[in-house]
Amino acid sequence: MTGEAAGGAAGAEGIQARERFLVRQRLRLMVNQYEVRTEAPGGAEGDLVAFAQQKRLAFKEQVTLYADTEKTRPILGFKARKRIDLAATYDVTDEAGRPIGLFRKDFKRSLLASTWHLEQPGRRAITGSERNKAVAVLRRVWGIIPYVDALPFAWPYHFDFYAGDRLAFSVEKKFSLRDRYVVDIKDPDLDRRLVIAQAVALDALQSR
Repeated sequence: MTGEAAGGAAGAEGIQARERFLVRQRLRLMVNQYEVRTEAPGGAEGDLVAFAQQKRLAFKEQVTLYADTEKTRPILGFKARKRIDLAATYDVTDEAGRPIGLFRKDFKRSLLASTWHLEQPGRRAITGSERNKAVAVLRRVWGIIPYVDALPFAWPYHFDFYAGDRLAFSVEKKFSLRDRYVVDIKDPDLDRRLVIAQAVALDALQSR
């Protein structure tokens, strides 16, 4: 793959100023890749913000996101506190390994609709769950039907994350041959690195 460096949006201040990111999963031989980009005029994909690559059959308890496709400069990462845990807590760190927050899956509530909790130091906890509960139930039924479960789930699903009764950010899955998401951020003080980590995790860890 030809290396691609992140554009000017990759700096900490540039990322924090953004209100929308585009996340795309790309399937390669034996690996899954995630590209996080800014939005260019007209809704097209803009500058690369973050890039991650994981072996397809490997556990995803630790994911590192880089500023370029050659993976020369890490910018953030998340790692599970326990290797096997259906309600694992994931610590999010910056490029130097310093903690900047965490997210965790609410196992009980996720039995009906996937639910996550995101925490940023000094701020109210944020809770996100699938917007359409009927789609959430249908997706679970789809996963247990023989043979059908091997096919991609046809209906896109969306997540809304709230701090109390205020929408903090949303992650909307779009119709595409490959998983593609639009991340809209409403809270100006929310650390964009936490949002990016959570958005990638929604896809990478959704089947867990």
